[in-house]
Amino acid sequence: MTWIDFPLYSGIIGCIWLIGLVFLLWSYRKKQLLNIALPILFIGWGVLLLFVAKLWMELDRPPMRTLGETRLWYATFLPFVGFVTYFRWRYKWFLAYSIVLASVFLTINYLNPETYSKTLMPALQSPWFVPHVLVYLFSYAVLAASSIVAMKGIYDLSKNNLSEETLKLADNLVYIGFAFLTLGLLFGAMWAKEAWGHYWTWDPKEIWAFLTWMGYLTYIHYRYFHTHKTKQSLTILALAFVVLLVCWFGVNYLPVAQTSVHTYTQQ
Repeated sequence: MTWIDFPLYSGIIGCIWLIGLVFLLWSYRKKQLLNIALPILFIGWGVLLLFVAKLWMELDRPPMRTLGETRLWYATFLPFVGFVTYFRWRYKWFLAYSIVLASVFLTINYLNPETYSKTLMPALQSPWFVPHVLVYLFSYAVLAASSIVAMKGIYDLSKNNLSEETLKLADNLVYIGFAFLTLGLLFGAMWAKEAWGHYWTWDPKEIWAFLTWMGYLTYIHYRYFHTHKTKQSLTILALAFVVLLVCWFGVNYLPVAQTSVHTYTQQ
């Protein structure tokens, strides 16, 4: 089975990314090494994409049901965000962050192996399943990145070294992530209508999804109306990620999760 091969794949990916990160760090002294680092990091990402594709075909369903599977997608999307951000804004540190964080999620999956079933419960057998989960996970990856930028911004601000480029990067990541987060919320409502007959039932997962959406919307509005209150804006953005984490997997461990229609996301 493909999942049994995960330690092998994750080991290969980890080694490739480690080599790529070393060259990426050296490129701060010798810029020409960047031409070596980028292809190496991209190859590692390609191996991860290959594993995801093989797992999808083997399970005969999208690997998006359990927390382990969502962590796998998170590890897949983060490098993509890192590459796009680098080629758009040339932030090497951000590319390194995305690769390191993706490696962390692969390590978590390696240390916490799960059982994967080919069967899906009826509620998951919907055309809305794939777009809802993919859009949400992509938005999570982008918004997580924006919060990391926010924390860097707070640190730079404490050193009186905050650049306008950092603020622009945080804003752009939030705009992209929030757009996909909104799509995920709408797709989820359509899926809920098809599966349970209601667009919205104030399920614990739905409540935290709404709170996450409101958290990033608050940042957008605060930045627009209080452009000079940078520290407060960045703090809101950093805290919004905490709400996102509760929505993503923290809610699964709350007592109210036992009555949730989203309990299929638990391990």
